[in-house]
Amino acid sequence: MDFKMELLLLLVLMTSCAAVQDLSGQMFTFPKQTKSSYIRPTTSVRDLSAITVCHRTFTDLKRDHSLFSMSTPSNINAFLIFWDSANKEMEAHVKDTKAEYLGLDYKPNMWHSICTTWDSATGLTQMWFDGVPTIRKFTSTGSSISGSIIIVLGQEQDDHGGSFDINQSLVGMMSDVHIWNYVLSSCEIHKYMDKLNYTPGNVINWRAMEFQTFDKVVVEKEEMTCI
Repeated sequence: MDFKMELLLLLVLMTSCAAVQDLSGQMFTFPKQTKSSYIRPTTSVRDLSAITVCHRTFTDLKRDHSLFSMSTPSNINAFLIFWDSANKEMEAHVKDTKAEYLGLDYKPNMWHSICTTWDSATGLTQMWFDGVPTIRKFTSTGSSISGSIIIVLGQEQDDHGGSFDINQSLVGMMSDVHIWNYVLSSCEIHKYMDKLNYTPGNVINWRAMEFQTFDKVVVEKEEMTCI
């Protein structure tokens, strides 16, 4: 191996690290506004005819920011959860079609649990915010999310796997990220919200997650409130 190849390999290893971890009781901390800090969970799944994405997030941001970004070559926003600060709405984008959810009490400096579901058979999308369901809204029907799936936490993909905007980055903490390839029942979602004995994700499982860390993201013990 020549010097240039050795240097390239070293830079790659310094930029990211792949690992499989049980992240129970831990969280990802995004401590700084950047366009280079993010987590990229790994999945071999290439077709999703239905999906549930759940996560817990803590931030004090008053601007736009991404909470979850899934992209394919044919749909940049294959599945995106995004806070629109100007309109005070949480958005679920499915195959580049947006559903807007107003009136959610998205307070700063506290943990929020969010689950979002979609089924291609009906085209219906629904968000559960801190245990309360929103109305079901139509986004996309007839075909699945398919192709090379890239998932990014902490940034919003404007291209398949990149083109991040620093002003849409997450600054804060995130934990308990799970993805299922079906629509979770309301009982299972409530179990997740209440941190009871719920079935972990079969696409992405927080308790056995393979992921890469890029730039300034810290994996640390989850911050709990002492009563």
